[in-house]
Amino acid sequence: MRIISGKYKGRRITAPKNLPVRPTTDMAKEALFNILNNNFYFDAISVIDLFAGTGNISYEFASRGTKEIYAIDKHFGCTRFIYDTAKEFDLSINPYKSDVYKFLEKTPLKADIIFADPPYDFETAQFEKIVDLVFANNILNEEGMLIVEHSKHTSLEKHPNFNYSKKYGGNVFSFFENKELQ
Repeated sequence: MRIISGKYKGRRITAPKNLPVRPTTDMAKEALFNILNNNFYFDAISVIDLFAGTGNISYEFASRGTKEIYAIDKHFGCTRFIYDTAKEFDLSINPYKSDVYKFLEKTPLKADIIFADPPYDFETAQFEKIVDLVFANNILNEEGMLIVEHSKHTSLEKHPNFNYSKKYGGNVFSFFENKELQ
């Protein structure tokens, strides 16, 4: 995987082969960050990266100047890899080993962007539970955005906080916002 933009643009990061991950493709990641670049100043936001895996998305935010990043994954190897990589590049990423659902039920954190990249084989209800917990526990800041990555075979459009989705090959990014504020 490589960092697409920012301070570490072009830097390649090689994750161990034994991690249970499916990193976001460079094409999809570039498209996602083009959207985010039009809505946020990266150096002025906080980010929570759920199902962080290799930290691919967290590294991209950090390279673009985001100072407050929390990377959540239940696999020790993933959080260890993120910790070691963040230390090597002097990135302000805080990895947490936790089940994502338990984290969302208990966290005192709030963020401007929450990115979730759960396994594509999740049932629709499992994806929706992530969205429900984020909004029920008020984890997203008022003008914030929740982005859930999923396969084209999953639809999250019926959720009341759904805003829009973008498709890139077999990947889909569904965007959610706090509808109560509009």
